[in-house]
Amino acid sequence: MTKEQYLKMRNELLAEVDGLINSGEVESANVKMAEVTALDNKFEVERTAQANAAALRGAPVVDISSPRNMVSAFVPRTTDTLIASFAETTTEVELHERAFYNYMVNRPSTTEEKAVFDKINTEYRNTVQTATELQVVIPETVTARIWQEIADNHPVLKDILPTKVPGDLTMIKDADSTADAEWTDEATSVEGDEVEFGTVNLTGCELPKAVEVSWKLKKMSMVDFIPYISRKIAEKMGNAIAKSVFTGKGKPGATDTFKAQPKGVVTALNAEAGTPQVVTFSTADPLSYKKITSALAKIKSGYLGSGGAIYADNDTIWNELANVLNEMGNPYFVPDPTGAGVGRMFGLPVKEETAAAGNILIGNYGKGYAMNVNEDITLYQEDNITKRTTLYMSYSIIDGDVMTNKAFALIKKV
Repeated sequence: MTKEQYLKMRNELLAEVDGLINSGEVESANVKMAEVTALDNKFEVERTAQANAAALRGAPVVDISSPRNMVSAFVPRTTDTLIASFAETTTEVELHERAFYNYMVNRPSTTEEKAVFDKINTEYRNTVQTATELQVVIPETVTARIWQEIADNHPVLKDILPTKVPGDLTMIKDADSTADAEWTDEATSVEGDEVEFGTVNLTGCELPKAVEVSWKLKKMSMVDFIPYISRKIAEKMGNAIAKSVFTGKGKPGATDTFKAQPKGVVTALNAEAGTPQVVTFSTADPLSYKKITSALAKIKSGYLGSGGAIYADNDTIWNELANVLNEMGNPYFVPDPTGAGVGRMFGLPVKEETAAAGNILIGNYGKGYAMNVNEDITLYQEDNITKRTTLYMSYSIIDGDVMTNKAFALIKKV
């Protein structure tokens, strides 16, 4: 089947689908869409066979089609995809991406794709000292997509600037123990004091998240399947990571039963003796202008400038923050969905963050919180024959901790 034949047949089928949907024959339209999927799969099989034959002959791989033209012809896309479906694969990244897709849906890869896939995974297993063949490296284009979707879904994670240092990482932080320098003259001796530093040890916490997919869904084309899996992984991992930077418990002690996880800012502020960075309110003593300004006053100068924000979930924003009024009865909260958050208050963007879970956290995650991705996202898969599903488990090692409590203030309801 040539590219022209494939496009002609596909366009004719899609025209029939549109006609059936417009006439209300939805079931018939679904049957016809299954024919489109079958045609896509047939074309994909033929493309792989031709590529394998070309590789055996030592001839160049036949360029059957252009993915971006095909995608724009059939599916309205607002952004260009990074996926190398149907394309002439000339780079290692593209070859790895195609081989990864074939691995996930149990399809054969070309000689070149398999060679790249094996090379990258062997190098990875040697680096992390594991012999398991169930753990495979996700292509960099796909991991970039996952991390981007995680950041898009959680404003707090977009504000954190993580490092990607393999293994354990120790970061130095100022213990805020020294006085400022003072002006002097030649005749006056200079008073010295000891410079003290603290450390934050990011040793890594394991984060596995599973996504179960039916075998029917695995029949999707590459340009649809990879983004689908990426979204599912991003949703599950993102929710867990975002929750941890607020209320993560940190490393367990000798008597604790919870698993190691990044330490959250809310956890750190609540654990301080006397909770100096915490302001409370209640139904009898509601949230007010004075309580918010009291919380702002607790944050060290410099942290509320660039990068400072107010984080709260949707319910707290509209039932608490938006209802704090001045003496004229006007709210201090100004809605602004076009900005960095859903609105502004006291000059700071108010960001809707589901992981805040009833807390109002003010501060600067970019300057006051450290996160390290000790091991980037890899993937395991396992088939369940009786259920006709495949379980994809993403796995990463991540850690995070507060650099300084003075970069944050917590307002909570008691």
